[in-house]
Amino acid sequence: MSAVTGSQVDEVDIDDHDRPWWRDREVLVPVFSGIAFLTGLICEWSGVETLALVLFWTGLLLGASTFTPGAIRKLVQGQLGISLLMTISAIGAVILGYVEEAAALAFLYSIAEALEDKAMDRARGGLRALLKLVPETATVLTGGASTQIAAKDLEAGQLMLVRPGERIATDGVVRSGRSSLDTSAITGESIPVEVEPGDAVSAGAINTAGALEVEASAAGTDNSLTTIVELVEQAQAEKGDRARLADQIARPLVPGVLILAVLVALIGSLFGDPELWITRALVVLVAASPCALAISVPITVVAAIGAASKFGVVIKSGAIFERFGGIRHVAVDKTGTLTRNQPTVTAVLAVDQIAEEKMLSWAAALEQHSTHPLAAAITTAAGATVAAAGVTELAGHGIQGLIDGAKVTVGSPRWLDPGTLSDQVAALEEQGMTVVIVHRNDQPVGAIGVRDELRAEVPEVMDTLTGQGIGVTMLTGDNARTARALAGQAGITDVRAELRPEDKAAAIAELTGTAPTAMIGDGINDAPALAAADIGIAMGATGSDAAIESADVAFTGHDLRLLPRAFDHARRGRHIINQNIVLSLLIIGVLLPLALIGVLGLAAVVLVHEIAEVIVILNGLRAARTPNTSTV
Repeated sequence: MSAVTGSQVDEVDIDDHDRPWWRDREVLVPVFSGIAFLTGLICEWSGVETLALVLFWTGLLLGASTFTPGAIRKLVQGQLGISLLMTISAIGAVILGYVEEAAALAFLYSIAEALEDKAMDRARGGLRALLKLVPETATVLTGGASTQIAAKDLEAGQLMLVRPGERIATDGVVRSGRSSLDTSAITGESIPVEVEPGDAVSAGAINTAGALEVEASAAGTDNSLTTIVELVEQAQAEKGDRARLADQIARPLVPGVLILAVLVALIGSLFGDPELWITRALVVLVAASPCALAISVPITVVAAIGAASKFGVVIKSGAIFERFGGIRHVAVDKTGTLTRNQPTVTAVLAVDQIAEEKMLSWAAALEQHSTHPLAAAITTAAGATVAAAGVTELAGHGIQGLIDGAKVTVGSPRWLDPGTLSDQVAALEEQGMTVVIVHRNDQPVGAIGVRDELRAEVPEVMDTLTGQGIGVTMLTGDNARTARALAGQAGITDVRAELRPEDKAAAIAELTGTAPTAMIGDGINDAPALAAADIGIAMGATGSDAAIESADVAFTGHDLRLLPRAFDHARRGRHIINQNIVLSLLIIGVLLPLALIGVLGLAAVVLVHEIAEVIVILNGLRAARTPNTSTV
C-alpha cells in the first residue's frame, strides 16, 4: 500500500469544501438560474412577456453552462453521456420555441448536479476530519534544544516533544514521560489511553496530561493516519458493483434513447404533424434520460463509506461496501481479536503452608529476568518482588535462581511436577489458562494460571451478531482446549483450533462456499484468510501491515462492537441502494410511455423527472447517517 505523500495531502483542498454556499460557484450558478426562471414565471403571469423571455434565456444559459461544456467535450471524445441528452433536449426545445421549458430543464438538471457535488463533499467529511488531525508543526529535540518544524518534514528516528494539549504529528514510541492520550477522534474509543516509556503512539492522538518525548517511527507523510486517509480516498474513487451496473444500463440507454427519439420524430412526421412529433420526440428524449439511475447508486455508496470512516470503519471501495451488506457469516481470529492480546494472571494456587502472595513474589523475582511473554503478566501481578541471585533461564523449560538461599524454579507442568495441585492445575487448563508451576528446593509450592482474557464486549457482540442472523466461527492456531474454553465464554459454538495460516485460508474457502463470509483478524498469520474471504476485516488499521494489505475493511480501533455496527450500516446502505435502483428504473418506465403517447408534455416530464432525481439524491444521503453510538 502506497502512503499518502505530503504533496497529495496538500492537493486536498479543504478550504474549497468548507466554503459557505453563497461563495461557491457550483451552487450559485444553479441558484441564480432558478431565481431567473422563477422570476420569469412571475413576469409571465403578470403579463410582462418581454422581460419574462429575457429572464428565461438568462436562467437557461446559466443552467446550461454547468453541464453543456462537459457534454461537448465528451462528445468530441466519442462519449455519449447523460448531459448530452439534456443539452440536445434544451436546444430542441429552444428551436421549437419552448424557451420556458428549456430554462426549467437547465435549472433543474443543474441544481441536481450541484446537489450531487455537495453530497459527495458531505460524504468526504470523514477524510477532511482525518486530515485536520495532523498538526501543521512539530517540536523536535536535537542535542537538548527544541526546534519547531513542519510536520510533513518529520523523519523516522527524530525525537518529538509533545506538550499537554498537543496532537502527535506522526507515529512513534514514547521515550520519556508518562501521560494519557485521547484517541477518540482516531479510534472512536472514549477512554483515554495511559502511555509510558516503550509504548507505541499514533499520529493524531491528543496528549492530555504530562509532556512526552516521542521517537518518530514513521515519517510525517507516511504514518498510520495518512494510511487511513489513503484508504478513504481509494474508497471514494471506486464504484461498487451496482454502481457499475447503473453505468452499464446508462451506456446503451443513451444511444438507445437518441435512436428512439429520431425514429419517433421521423415516423411521426411521415404520418402526422412534424412539429407535434418532433416535440414529442424531445419529450421522449428527456423522459428516458437515466440521470437519476446514474447518480443515485454512487452517491449512496460514497455517502455510506464517508459515514463509516467517521465511526472508525475504513472501507476500501464501493464494491466492497456492497458486498459487506450481504455478509451472512463471520470468522474471527482469537488472539488480539476476541482477546486483549495481553496475558494476565487469573488464578494463583499455593500449598497449605505457603501464602499465595509470597509464592507469587518468588515467581516474579525470577520472571523479571525473563523475556517470555508470560513473564510480564506474572511480574505485573506480583507488584513488589524480592531479590534473586544466580538466575538462569532454561530454554524450553523455565527459569531458576536462588532466593533467600533456597533454590526456586518456575516452569511448565510438563517439566515440573504439580504434586498435590495436579487436579487443580488440570481444572485451570480446562478453563483455557496456561499454567506455570513454582518449586522451592525441588518441592511444588504453587501454581499460577495465566490467560489472554476475552475482551469484555465479546459476549454482547456475539449475541448481537446472532440477532442479525450472522453465524460465527472461531479460527485459531492455539490449542483446542484453550480455544474451546474461550469460545464457551464468548458464546461461539463453531471452533476450529490448531490451524496454520494456510489452514485458516482453507477453512474460509469452505465457509464462503455456503454463505457470504467475512474474516476478521489483526496479525500476519491472518493475511491469507483475510484475502480468501468475501470481505477481509483488519482489526486495528495501525496493526499488522500484512493484515491491512490483505483486508478489504480496516477498523481504526480495537472495540469489537464496531463489527455488528458496521454490518448494520452496510445493510442499511444496501437497502437504500436497492430502493434507488428500483425508483430510478420506475421513473424511466413510467415517463417513457406517457411521453410517447403524448399524455405528458415537455414541461411536465422535465418537472417530474428532475424532482425524482432530487428525491433519489436525498434518499441516497440517508446513508450518510451513522449508526447509534450508544453501544460503542
